[in-house]
Amino acid sequence: MKNVICDIDGVLLHNNKLIPGSDKFIHRLVEQGNPLVILTNYPVQTGKDLQNRLGSAGIQVPESCFYTSAMATADFLTHQEGNKAFVIGEGALIHELYNAGFTMTDINPDFVIVGETRSYNWEMIHKAARFVAQGAQFIATNPDTHGPSFSPACGAMCAPIERITGKKPFFVGKPSSWIIRSALNSINAHSENTVIIGDNMRTDILAGFQAGLETILVTSGVSQLEDIDKEPFRPNHIFACAGDIDVI
Repeated sequence: MKNVICDIDGVLLHNNKLIPGSDKFIHRLVEQGNPLVILTNYPVQTGKDLQNRLGSAGIQVPESCFYTSAMATADFLTHQEGNKAFVIGEGALIHELYNAGFTMTDINPDFVIVGETRSYNWEMIHKAARFVAQGAQFIATNPDTHGPSFSPACGAMCAPIERITGKKPFFVGKPSSWIIRSALNSINAHSENTVIIGDNMRTDILAGFQAGLETILVTSGVSQLEDIDKEPFRPNHIFACAGDIDVI
């Protein structure tokens, strides 16, 4: 039985509205007993938040199925030296870092960690840049520059810190294969028996390709059929939407 990693936006939901058929697809996976991870680069919501979000759209899954870039970032940092972090982000990211044993501080931090926040300001940029310049490791939850409505995302918030310091962050989220390995570890699964489902060639499919997963592109979101030939890699399967998937 295959393990399944599934993206949310563009695969299951559009702006919190159900993409027709995706509820039946997820419920079929749950009934079949496929180990399931619903994976998102968005670091602002907890597993419970995401469970409520999907539940409101008609997709009922346990909280334990959700895995976020905030969770993967905390996992990544436990493999590094140091436990003090200066964090630019919301409660969900801070919650995961606290649970992993990290102290939030603006006094000689070992890490500068950037997620997403609506309260981003000059002081945050100033402190983050100074700490990175002084040697703090620069870590970001994901490289996304903006959301569907052009709301600034993590990659955009990292940009001024990069320009000031000349240092680039390590991005934990897709298309990094780290988040894929971290998600697999959370369910004790292996890449050779796992399929990833996504709507974006440059994040979901690239991450799966780099991690050695079987890949499924659905054209209900970002990438369309004409976009496939623009990339030097191809998905293993292509479907119009999650409800049409018949290879799991």
